[in-house]
Amino acid sequence: MLTKKKLAFLTVLMAALFFTLMLFLPESVVGTRAENTVVFATKIGFLSMTAAMTAAAVLILIFKRDFVRRQVLTFNRFKHLLRLLVKRDFVSRYRKSVLGVLWSLLNPLLTMFVMTLVFSYLFRFQIENFPVYLLSGQIIFGFFSESTTLAMGSVVTNESIIKKVYVPKYIFPLARVFSSLVNLAFSFLAFLIVFLVTRVPFRLTMLLLPIPIIYTFVFSLGVAMLLSSMAVFFRDLTYLYGIFITLLTYLTPLFYPVEILPERMIPIIGFNPMYHFIDYFRDLALRGVIPGLWSNAVCAGFALAALCCGTYVFMSKQERYILYM
Repeated sequence: MLTKKKLAFLTVLMAALFFTLMLFLPESVVGTRAENTVVFATKIGFLSMTAAMTAAAVLILIFKRDFVRRQVLTFNRFKHLLRLLVKRDFVSRYRKSVLGVLWSLLNPLLTMFVMTLVFSYLFRFQIENFPVYLLSGQIIFGFFSESTTLAMGSVVTNESIIKKVYVPKYIFPLARVFSSLVNLAFSFLAFLIVFLVTRVPFRLTMLLLPIPIIYTFVFSLGVAMLLSSMAVFFRDLTYLYGIFITLLTYLTPLFYPVEILPERMIPIIGFNPMYHFIDYFRDLALRGVIPGLWSNAVCAGFALAALCCGTYVFMSKQERYILYM
């Protein structure tokens, strides 16, 4: 029988095994080992743990099939509620506004216009096609910021439903992330408009743009599950997270090129997941480059690590939510 202790032991064992195997990968894949030993070891350790957690999830699917089957059946029973919650969030967002849903299109365009006026003079020599560069980072970061911020209070704000009827509680943060994904679709239309107006050359790699969006969605869902669980027990998290998002905005190369940072700062930026998702998006849209195996491994690693961690915390704490509402 696969108990929690056995699963934890196997995860640590697999992480050690993956770490050892990755040490022998060629430098063309994992980067230069002599560049920074601490950063290299941390990077390999992170990816090893992510691979181990993914393998642990596969073990759960194999040895806990009854549990997984019950969760799938429960989701199928309540998927209509998920659709209703997504629709409610989207409709209530623009209720009583004159332009309504057009704000989903206008908001990124107006923000891009203002920031272009402010920053394009400063960086006009460093960044080609600055409006597209700015908007490509803005829509990915905006989706993460919006979805996690809204999802953080999703369990608490729906306490009236939770107290009256049985509902799988993960439906609420999931609905908030999906509603933000709908909003992202309109922002993407704004991105295409700017792309055409500024006459940026179309590249076939743009057909792969859903890949970084999927990575960001999975990562945001994991963070949303984690935050929505923590916010039940610690309500001040809402205010602290707002400060964190402001800090992360300036630590992510949204409106400035990463090359202007000091040399010692570039490896540190590599620990920012949003940098990798945005850079992946820009590689496809602006540079016409398909990111390699390592870039995909890093993005998938951050996404899967966040999803596994967030899901575990949420599921293990959900029986106690009712006591703190």
